[in-house]
Amino acid sequence: MTETSALASPTHAVNMPAHVDHAHLVVSDLPMMADWYRKIMGLSVLEQSPSGQTLGTGGRPLLTLSTDARAARASKRAPGLFHNAFLVPSRRELSRWLAHAAHGGVQLTGASDHLVSEALYLDDPEGNGIEVYRDRSRDEWNYKPDGMVEMSTLPLDVQRLYDEAPRDEAWTGLPEDSAMGHIHLQVSDIPQADAFFRDVLGLDLMARYPGASFFASGKYHHHVAANIWNSRGAARREPAMTGLADYTLRFADAGRLQQAVDRLETMEIATTRQGGTVSLIDPWGIGLKLSA
Repeated sequence: MTETSALASPTHAVNMPAHVDHAHLVVSDLPMMADWYRKIMGLSVLEQSPSGQTLGTGGRPLLTLSTDARAARASKRAPGLFHNAFLVPSRRELSRWLAHAAHGGVQLTGASDHLVSEALYLDDPEGNGIEVYRDRSRDEWNYKPDGMVEMSTLPLDVQRLYDEAPRDEAWTGLPEDSAMGHIHLQVSDIPQADAFFRDVLGLDLMARYPGASFFASGKYHHHVAANIWNSRGAARREPAMTGLADYTLRFADAGRLQQAVDRLETMEIATTRQGGTVSLIDPWGIGLKLSA
């Protein structure tokens, strides 16, 4: 499979019955943060206004940044974002981004081989977590008898990855076939997360770590993860905070969306509908938009 055909693959993260395709952060310094996401993450500006910018690749929006003078700085313990995960189409592109980041003086916070993927971790200037990763081919994934996928957190040879980056090509940004592969959230309770993402939204539980659950559709390793590593028992997120304001979960068909909406109504979780998008606040105070 060539890099340019990555998004067309039927096994790609975005071609599943449901996937995450967009996140929205509230930031304190919009010009600085937008400039950083352009220069370091390689996103392009698709829309802008005095109070916000939407950035993406290939004309597809992946991240909205907006500013609000009333927003208080969120603590590391608050429910919200653990990281946004940008999926690049190949190990080669992961190596190219790593070389670009290294030459730009970016400090990584981690690097892991998860068996299903290889991932690099960092924070943006306001402390929002980011993962940049590439998936291994699904024929390299190992599914367990219960349907879950085998994942681990092993060391990634960062030097070897850096050495694989082509030296004769200028880096011009994330490739057009990049996507928001998944989102990882901080929540206050894992059984509550299982009930919400699996039983209400209809995602499959694909893996468990101590203090974390991983959910997906279409047997992907995860579209949404939830952990309590920093936020166990934390109070509900306040409405006006920096960090993750909301994210969008897109269903491949309207029937699956309606099933989720019906279950939300049964749970007495309030929703509003505008056009084809249903908006709500999840049990931890995080905004969520559902669309098809």
